[in-house]
Amino acid sequence: MLDGTAGQDLPVGFGFRPYRGDEDHGAMAAVRRGCAERDRVDAQSVVEGLPTAAEIAEASAKLEEPSKNQILVACDGSVVGYSTIRWWQERDDTWLYLHRGYLLPEHRGQGIGSEMLSWAEERIRRLVKQHGTARTAVIGANAMTSEQDATALLRAAGYRRVFSLVELELGDLQQMPEPGDELPAGIRTGPIGTSHYRAAWRTVVDSYADSGFTQRWPFQDFVDTADPACWRAAWNGQDMVGVALCSIRRHDHTVGEVEELSIRTDQRRLGIGRALLLDGLQSLREQGATIARLFTGTANPHRSYDLYESVGFRRQNEYVRYRKPLA
Repeated sequence: MLDGTAGQDLPVGFGFRPYRGDEDHGAMAAVRRGCAERDRVDAQSVVEGLPTAAEIAEASAKLEEPSKNQILVACDGSVVGYSTIRWWQERDDTWLYLHRGYLLPEHRGQGIGSEMLSWAEERIRRLVKQHGTARTAVIGANAMTSEQDATALLRAAGYRRVFSLVELELGDLQQMPEPGDELPAGIRTGPIGTSHYRAAWRTVVDSYADSGFTQRWPFQDFVDTADPACWRAAWNGQDMVGVALCSIRRHDHTVGEVEELSIRTDQRRLGIGRALLLDGLQSLREQGATIARLFTGTANPHRSYDLYESVGFRRQNEYVRYRKPLA
């Protein structure tokens, strides 16, 4: 249910309504397609592309109380925009409440985006009170650098940029360098089995120990989403020293993703990362992928760009995270 003030300042003919489940997924996907040209959306992005109705259904199913934490904008019965709220706890105990809105370009510039933002902020304040997280809660929002309208709206509302992600693509897996004999003496690589899950999870989690703005990742969440067909690890004796967690996109098997490439701190700059990356990319190719994508923070201190570019990855998009104090 919406509160009594939501959308009261929308233009005549427009209104907010709650998300209704399956009947809305096609219309929500149509909104995303309608925004693509104006916002220069990359359809194959693994960060934020053009989701199908089925993918929107899956994302909605993962929300808590989706009928309360998603709102649709309708004009004469047709869906022209929508907003979504989700939240999580970060490693430093910050609770991030993230909202994301989409509005067809022909309806922008009328105050509708501002009303969508106001709804999201008010809903987040209610959630924070309900959850008892006010001491460490912040409001967050995302926008691609190409989304000029959303960027201007957020900045005008007091949001500040806190970090960004860059997405890279290897456009032809057939042209990637072949894995060679580049590993240091005593290091071996191989697939990750269920008995290796905790070591692989710990390798990734430890690699983010000094990184800000990172979400907590409980081991059970790692297990619940495990897809090890294209996972590779490196060992020094019995000790795992690095992992490449790669996967095939569920709704487009021609696209592979390098979800994580993590090397233990004391084992970096030895060629292990490159060997693991090539191993993982070869696995993606064997599973039918023709291109590969990955994303990394622009403030990455480990010179990851040099490694990715050395095997053929090229920059595609930049995605910015904004934050605003709760008060």
